[in-house]
Amino acid sequence: MLAFSQIAADQFLSWGWRVPFLLSIILVGIGLWIRLSILETPIFARLVAERRIERTPIVEVIKRQPKEIILSALARTAEQAPFYIFTAFVFAYGVGTLKVSRDFLLVAVLAASVLSFFTIPLSGHLSDRIGRRNMYMLGAVTTGVFGFIYFALLDSGSLALIFLAIFLAIFLAIFLAIFLAIFLAIFLAIFLAIFLALIPHDMMYGPQAAFIAESFTGRLRYSGASLGYQFASVIAGGPAPLIAAWLFAVYHSAYAIAGYILVCAILSLVAAALMKDYTGKDIAAEYA
Repeated sequence: MLAFSQIAADQFLSWGWRVPFLLSIILVGIGLWIRLSILETPIFARLVAERRIERTPIVEVIKRQPKEIILSALARTAEQAPFYIFTAFVFAYGVGTLKVSRDFLLVAVLAASVLSFFTIPLSGHLSDRIGRRNMYMLGAVTTGVFGFIYFALLDSGSLALIFLAIFLAIFLAIFLAIFLAIFLAIFLAIFLAIFLALIPHDMMYGPQAAFIAESFTGRLRYSGASLGYQFASVIAGGPAPLIAAWLFAVYHSAYAIAGYILVCAILSLVAAALMKDYTGKDIAAEYA
């Protein structure tokens, strides 16, 4: 996307932006190859051997575990909505309000994505040690606080701070924001600290797959987790940039958007607290 954004503006808007999406077909092929190369889980393999596969798993999971579906969707609110504000709405806000170049914003978002390549599995690993629910709730709290820090950095008007805000958006831990005010002069040291920090979005995204999937009994696990995931995309991820734009248009303050992020974080915090944590427990047994 960064390479194709270098072409003329009218050409980019008419056809250039489509090329990276067409090239993503290659990634789809790689993803399919990986999925087909992975064996089914021992639990599912046993269910197949025992012929205990549900014929209508979606209907069954809605009947037997509706609470888990709703809680899974609400738990994802703080992961979904802020993510799309930090990676999509920021372009409209940065270019239209802050008058920052689109390419600068794109580089910052790409840098954040590269760092997530490392921090997501790290967060998943840490959740194995301290519990998935504990890690998830910690990530939700951090995300709620960071929304205000994020827009304070953006509104500073400093390119360095704007880059930093976007770079940290997906994964800054609270204590790093405190250090930022003290050590702003040593910009590279802050970036190094970020690479070693626990970070909000990834603190939730790392353990999320296991945390949600383990909430459902084995024979309904795939359908239940999928319903929770997709419902969250409808109520949180998709509308987030539109809601952010509306809030800014009405209140003329980015802190209104930060308040929205805080509300999402609270929803996720409560939902996660109500979900059961199966870390280290036997998930082969029926519990629905």
